[in-house]
This record gives sequence, structure tokens and C-alpha cells, in this order.
Amino acid sequence: MSEISALLKRTVEDRFGFVRVRGELSGVKRAASGHIYLALKDENARLDGVMWRGTAARLSFQPEDGLEVVATGKLTTYPGRSNYQMVIERMEVAGEGALLALLARTKARLEAEGLFAPARKRALPYLPDVIGVITSPTGAVIRDILHRLADRFPSRVLVWPVLVQGQGAAEQVAAALRGFSALPHLGAIPRPDLVIVARGGGSIEDLWAFNEETVVRAIAESQIPVISAVGHETDTTLADFAADRRAPTPTAAAEMAVPVREDLLVQLSELAVRKRRAVQRPLQLGRERLAARADRLPRLESLLSPQAQRLDEVTERLRRGLTDRTALARGALQQAGARLSLPLLTARIDRARDRLEGAGRFLHSLDPDRVLQRGYARVTAGDGRTLVSRARAADEAALVIHFRDGMLGVVPADAAAGRIAGRPKPAARPAAPEQGKLL
Repeated sequence: MSEISALLKRTVEDRFGFVRVRGELSGVKRAASGHIYLALKDENARLDGVMWRGTAARLSFQPEDGLEVVATGKLTTYPGRSNYQMVIERMEVAGEGALLALLARTKARLEAEGLFAPARKRALPYLPDVIGVITSPTGAVIRDILHRLADRFPSRVLVWPVLVQGQGAAEQVAAALRGFSALPHLGAIPRPDLVIVARGGGSIEDLWAFNEETVVRAIAESQIPVISAVGHETDTTLADFAADRRAPTPTAAAEMAVPVREDLLVQLSELAVRKRRAVQRPLQLGRERLAARADRLPRLESLLSPQAQRLDEVTERLRRGLTDRTALARGALQQAGARLSLPLLTARIDRARDRLEGAGRFLHSLDPDRVLQRGYARVTAGDGRTLVSRARAADEAALVIHFRDGMLGVVPADAAAGRIAGRPKPAARPAAPEQGKLL
């Protein structure tokens, strides 16, 4: 069986090594490996097909059920199922009608997701510092944009070169949109304030890259406002619906991007004149109102005359009051002077001296050391407190005895005995005179 299958496989591949088939896609399925499995059918027949991952990645459109295509490849057999299939090496949409149908289906699907909703549209910056342009680096489009910007308002332009047609164009445009959005605000390369996606006119096949879902989603996800300027005024792509603004031509996109510098200068001049008038008008009105109100104000003399008269009255009353107060003070001073005679002051001083001497004698009688002159002694603690009982004295570690002719430090017998009991017995020494006990 294996030999028959191998022979059949060689026969089919030799006989049908190159075929070109037109049909409608059916059962399109993309495997996890990246391969695409599908079927091509017409009203009478069905042909299974497979497109390997490398070929599928180069497709310029998204295969869908019902799309009419022209597939080029070869026929081969699959022994595991005893059937034959077409290995597709190239596939393109069959005719403009099919492309338009595919475009309509893709537009409806993306519109249902809200990618074209007016609420998503953002306002363009009035005067962008940096403008990003995604287009081919060669050709008339970039020259027209730069020339128009230079005429209206010279601006800094960053060009991201991409393919605008053919295989890989959609991926490059989408990568450029995401690349501009990924630039840091304060990086070495300035992040654009506005992005223009531009391409010249062409057929629907030429503009197809801007109908691809990857480009539409990249425009919708862009963090920077986008102007779509693809084709001529009559050309419409899905990029136009996803962009924040659609320009009929690349030149018109440049006109949308920046205002006319000369017009701005004229407007600034007009605003400056209006500003001066606006500043001067209130001042003029203020002067007129101030003059009118000043004319209605009363004279200064009429305003101050009642207060001046009252000031005169208060001044006279103050003068009389000071005179009367001085006379009273002079009389009181004379009466006080009569009481300050020398004999009276001497008597007061003598009485004060007698009171002071009496207080001194009383203080001397209270001196605790006075009795020391009569042979008594006074016992104090180390901090100077006088001790008047044996119990208080026994609690002290050291005592001071005050005599008439000086002081003597002693140790209470109880404290001395306690210290001696806690030490080892010392060596015998010559006997000393016995110390007397205080208590």
C-alpha cells in the first residue's frame, strides 16, 4: 500500500507540478503552527488546499470564507487520508469586485468593534512642534508635504520610511505607527505631536495595504493624533475611517497639520491692538467716572469745620483741666512737705532701729550653737542636718559633733560593729586606748 501511495504521489506531482486555480474560499482555518488550511470550490467541484506558514505570512490580505481568489501552486497527495490537495504557493484576490466585497466585510467587522466611532476621534494640535510622516522616502508625496509645510509654517518633520505597496507594506506601516507612539516625550528623538500617514493615488490593489486590519488597529491604538492621507480625493481606505482626520491628498494633510504663519502674525497684530484698546478703555472710563464723582464731593472745609470746632473746645477744656490739676497737686505737695520735718523723721528712724535690734537679739537667742559656749555639744549628720534622737543618729554612717572650739567626726558604735563583723579578723596589733561611745 505504501508503494502505491508513493507512486501515486509522484505521478500527481509530476503531472500537476504547476496549477493555477480560481475559486471561492471555504473552511479557512489557521492552525497554531501558522499553516492555513482551506478549500477552493466552484459550483461543481471542491479542492482542498494548504498554505505553509512562510507563504501565509507573506499574504497581503486576510483569507476569509466566501472570498474569490486565484491560487497558484501544485497538486500532491496525502497518503494518510488517501486524498489529494493543493499546496498553495501564491494567492491573490480575484478581481476588483472580490476586493470590494472583502473590504466591505472587513469594514463592517471593525466598525462593529467601535474602531470608527466618532467619539474616538481626537482634536489635532493647533501648532505641533514635531510632525511625524509615515510614507515612502522617495517619490512626490514626501516632497509635497515638506514643501507645503515650509510654505505655511516651517516645522520639524520626522520621516519614518516604509513600503506603501505590496508585500510587507502593511506590517511596516503598523510598526511605524507603534514606533512613533513608543518614543519617550523627552528622549533623544522627539516624539511627534501629530502623525501623517500618506501615500499617492493608485488602484484598489495598490492601496490595499491601508485596508489591512493590522494598519487599521495600529491607527486606532496610536497615542498620537493621526491624519490619513492615502490616495486621491476619490480614494477611500479603512485607514481613513480609523484616523482622527482624513485628508483628500497628502498636500491637504500638510495644510491640516499647521496654520499659515503669515495669518498668525496678522492675527497676533490685531490681538495686540485689541489688547491695548481693552487696557486703555477701562482707564479712560475710570478717569471719566472719577472726575464726575469728584465734582459731586463736598468741599474739604465743610467736611472738617465741625471737627475743627470740636478740637478747639477740647483743647480749651484740656488747658483748664491741666491748670486745675496743677493747683491741686501743688497743695498736696505742700501738705506732705509739712509732715516731713527733721524731728519726725528722726523719731521714725529711732523706732525702726529699736525694732531691728530686738529682732537681732531674738535671732541670736535661737542660734543652736549658742549653748556650745556653756559646754554643750550638737550632733549633725554628714549633710548638716541636726540630729536630736539616738534612733536618728544610729541610722547614720558618720556623725559630726560640734564643740565650742571645733568639730569632730565620729562613727556610731552600731555601725562600726556591723562593718567589723563583715570583715575577716585582722592580725593582732598593740592595744590602743579604748574609744569612748557616744550613745
